[in-house]
Amino acid sequence: MNKSISTPVRRSDAQKKIRGEAAYIADRRFEGQLYAKTLRSERPRARILDIRVPELPTGYTRVDRHDIPGLNRMRTVVSDHPIFAEDYVEYIGQPLFLLTGPDREQLCDLAEQVRVSYADEPGVFTLEEAEKQDTVFTDYQYRKGNVERVFRTADQIIEEEFRTGYQEHVYLEPQGIAAEYKNGILYVYGSMQCPYYVRNALLETMAITDKQMRVIQTVTGGAFGGKEEFPSLTACQVAVAAKKTGKPVVMIYDRDEDIICSTKRHPSKVRCRAALDKRGRVRGLEMDILLNAGAYNGLSPVVLQRALFSATGAYDIPHLRIRGRNYRTNMLPSGAYRGFGAPQSIFAIEMLMQQIAVKRGEDPLEYKMRHALKRGSKTCTGGRVREEVRLPEIVEKVKAMAQYDQKRIEKKAFSGIGASLFIHGCGFTGRGESDIRGKVILSKDGDTVTLRVSSVEMGQGAETILRKIVAQSLDLPLEQVRYAEVDTAVVPDSGPTVASRTTMIVGGLLQECAKEMKTRWHAVEKFDVEKVYRHPSWLRWDDKTFQGDAYPVYSWGANIAEVEVDPVTYEITVKKVYAVYDVGVPVDIRTLNGQMQGGIAQGIGWATIEVMEGEAGSLKQKNLTDYKVPTSMDAPQMEIAYVNNPYPYGPFGAKCAGELPFVGSPPAIAAAVSDALGHKINHIPLTPESLMEPDNEN
Repeated sequence: MNKSISTPVRRSDAQKKIRGEAAYIADRRFEGQLYAKTLRSERPRARILDIRVPELPTGYTRVDRHDIPGLNRMRTVVSDHPIFAEDYVEYIGQPLFLLTGPDREQLCDLAEQVRVSYADEPGVFTLEEAEKQDTVFTDYQYRKGNVERVFRTADQIIEEEFRTGYQEHVYLEPQGIAAEYKNGILYVYGSMQCPYYVRNALLETMAITDKQMRVIQTVTGGAFGGKEEFPSLTACQVAVAAKKTGKPVVMIYDRDEDIICSTKRHPSKVRCRAALDKRGRVRGLEMDILLNAGAYNGLSPVVLQRALFSATGAYDIPHLRIRGRNYRTNMLPSGAYRGFGAPQSIFAIEMLMQQIAVKRGEDPLEYKMRHALKRGSKTCTGGRVREEVRLPEIVEKVKAMAQYDQKRIEKKAFSGIGASLFIHGCGFTGRGESDIRGKVILSKDGDTVTLRVSSVEMGQGAETILRKIVAQSLDLPLEQVRYAEVDTAVVPDSGPTVASRTTMIVGGLLQECAKEMKTRWHAVEKFDVEKVYRHPSWLRWDDKTFQGDAYPVYSWGANIAEVEVDPVTYEITVKKVYAVYDVGVPVDIRTLNGQMQGGIAQGIGWATIEVMEGEAGSLKQKNLTDYKVPTSMDAPQMEIAYVNNPYPYGPFGAKCAGELPFVGSPPAIAAAVSDALGHKINHIPLTPESLMEPDNEN
């Protein structure tokens, strides 16, 4: 199928609620509910000597690690983050304990009276300090080809270092969780991406069985990865409080608290060393990727893996030595964020290729295309590119849209044009999808079908897209396809709503269910169809050596950005971004365009104005007064197009999409600024102050 699914929408009365009436967790009310306030560390690294809490009025309670019935660790990839601090604190903002009570203002007054005595200890705050002290959490590496020989015989060796900073998610709805016990069952409600992550964390912390709890996702106002693992921490805290008090407990962060303590994008330093042959082609590459994981490792190992497996971007470089390390610092923990490590490494490889081209006097886009992966090429981990690669068509299309060649010739002072090529691996890395074994259920009841999946709607359009896939497959009007409430007692574990996997993986399973259901439609009034994900049979992956097919398929893209730089203030204006993508076959073009526009804008923010710096363990930008994000007035014109390239294992040929636009816009903008100013760019964000002191001349 080579067109968007366009099933007409006929809304029932129950569906006519698009009037701003969505009930977020902050809108929910529970009988006899208490509020919770978190007391947090004010030191980046210290031993706790004493905690003095004022006498609490009736109805107010302190909840700490001693109240935890199970493990005082948040379960995730590396379960090292305490639910509540024990003898030491490792970052400013680390949770010490909760105070609960019926009045939020009085809770704040009581919290201000708490006094904590510390014995401060030396901390580690930057990647430079961490590398010097060797505070490594995770150290990965892999190889391809004979990199030593290539460097020995190289005609030219080029070395560069690239840096990127923190990024705050700025989802519209701050973190929020509520918990209550009803008839001996623990109910946890909240704004979250991964209900089964929360469930698994609660199993260990609360020392209960699956049948003794239900985790229910409430309407979620944005996430971008910021509600992937973090709600597991807050859910465990609130659940412990509900158990101790015997009442429903609600904890809603305000914006400043959210910024101070929630996870961020990993700051990075990437060292590149490229070996060129006599024709100027990059034959070998050594890359060392350093990520600031913060005080706890958490999800950082898998973020690092995607950074490693994106090291060569869209390019076929035959000889590689790639290393990556997560470093422990006494900054707040870094975590999941759209792109999941790939933006850091793709920024590095794109700027490296840009700089080599400029040094050689070649057009950067032409130079990059000489290195582009093709069908049958070996990936950086030694797998194969099995899909048709439409990059030549993508590049010709985006060049025509932008009038790239003409604008390169007619370049004006302090204006620039830059391009990026990029890919994104679809779904979880390596064996991830096979290990998850995501399951979906499609239930028929008369003329109505219900999707039962744990994939959540968080503003990205998952509910609409998955319903449309089923409706189209069954030839039903959309109003006859329902989406079950995401409740772990009702829906199976379809895997988390991350890694650009929802449409391709979960949607693909639902389409399989629908095809089977269609063959039995008139035979049975009520029945269920279940499917569990399995990788294509040809996919091979070795988790120990990082060799094989890191992803079953890739999505591809090219961006061209136009910028102007003020010659006095060095402020950047992004004038226009042109983008062409291969996401297989678009399932819902309107939703997809929204994802692409949002991803481009978010990438522009990270590349230009989203400055977040740490100083001795504290964030300098602690609120939305100091931390700037692009507004609608800052968004440039965007021209977006697609090339169809069906993936046989995706619904109607769809591949991944949600993270792809983010990885492309930052290097395109940096390349355009480099073109405007005539010097290389080795860092983002591109503040006026940093541009006045360039890294080095080209």
